[in-house]
Amino acid sequence: MERKIAAKLLEWKKAPDRKPLLLCGARQVGKTHSALSFGRESYANVAYFNFEFSDRLHRVFDGDLDPHRIVRSLSALSGSDIVEEGTLIVFDEVQACPRALTSLKYFRENAPGYHLMATGSMLGASVSRDGASFPVGSANMLRMGPMDLEEFMAATGRKGLAGEIRRAYRACEEFDLHDAAMGAYREYLAVGGLPEAVNAYREGRGAGGVAAAHADLDAAYVGDMSKYTSKAEALRIRAIWSSIPRHLAREDRRFVLRDAAEGARTRDMEGPLEWIRASGLASMCPRVSSGRAPLAARGEDRFFKLYMFDTGLLASKLGAPFNAVLSDEGAMDQYRGPLAENFVMQSLKANGVRPSYWSPSPNREVDFVFQGSDGAVIPVEVKASARVGSRSLSAFMGEYGPRVAARVSAKNFGFEGGILSVPLYAAFCLDGSACEFADRSPLHPPGREERDLLRG
Repeated sequence: MERKIAAKLLEWKKAPDRKPLLLCGARQVGKTHSALSFGRESYANVAYFNFEFSDRLHRVFDGDLDPHRIVRSLSALSGSDIVEEGTLIVFDEVQACPRALTSLKYFRENAPGYHLMATGSMLGASVSRDGASFPVGSANMLRMGPMDLEEFMAATGRKGLAGEIRRAYRACEEFDLHDAAMGAYREYLAVGGLPEAVNAYREGRGAGGVAAAHADLDAAYVGDMSKYTSKAEALRIRAIWSSIPRHLAREDRRFVLRDAAEGARTRDMEGPLEWIRASGLASMCPRVSSGRAPLAARGEDRFFKLYMFDTGLLASKLGAPFNAVLSDEGAMDQYRGPLAENFVMQSLKANGVRPSYWSPSPNREVDFVFQGSDGAVIPVEVKASARVGSRSLSAFMGEYGPRVAARVSAKNFGFEGGILSVPLYAAFCLDGSACEFADRSPLHPPGREERDLLRG
């Protein structure tokens, strides 16, 4: 499976100020596979060490943390030579050995010639529990999530379709393959981007195979909640995790901590909420009551929405019928909105966007607002269908006059009433560069010559 992280890993290798790399993310998003694939393609050899399954490996770090001694011991343990520049050293699930995590600092300071990559699941929870010294300033960090829709299309034999979607987005012209792309979007809603579920789908195991993969993954995440926390804390974390679908099914989508479990008190649930967020299993979207920059200074953290990190897993936990999601039948009505909104949040996060939602009063709300690469605020309305009327987005535009606004819906590309129309399947294109559309008049979409230039 092609992953976008590969390009970032190559940038890391070539960087003149390269540090040891921490590749973080939830379990089973493809970190290990990406690290090993990159190593085999970009280095003479790979020295791989998994800290979850080897006590002997842990003992290498019991003594001093001199990197040259560590490398000699690792070479002896693996039976292969580890050389500077020519070997990629992979510390897999490094959170299982706190001293190995601490050693990254000394590799940076005393042996910068070695190319060292460490992967970590539940890293924040592990550091907090074990008191490990986090190598602040001594490591580069990349976060990895599930496959986005563009990666999913490539994995299922439709890389060309994804490329055409990007071209249509840049040109802002109607897409001839709109129906086919909407079909791919619905597949992604049902399957999601976790490699185990994607493999089940592309191998033809159908709804049952995908459901089994989701069940196994969910069980693994719940197991980690007990593995890295106390019993009482684990119960609260599981309560939050299991209540995310229920909250997203509400009309306002807002997450209320005291509603996560019967008798729950907000102050007792704040730690478990942070664990869920730090683990990468969910993303918080805080409320802002003002649409002016800087948004970070206007956040109201007491009010937030909590989105699941994988939309396919959310569909499974909502009990959305697999075939109904694929066919977009009427039975999907109660699921369509939560899944579309979660999907857009997941797409924005994958593109490095940190969204909030705007809601100055109970009757006015814009699903997402974020700052573009020029610092200007971009409002984003999400509609699961082709019915796109929205008084809230109109109110936001009237009050703040944003340079560009976007509506993500089941409609094709275009400009409508000063709003950039982005089909749901093109949400993977939406990032901070959307502010560039402000240079085009909403009333005058690009002509043929301009579209040719945009195609490059």
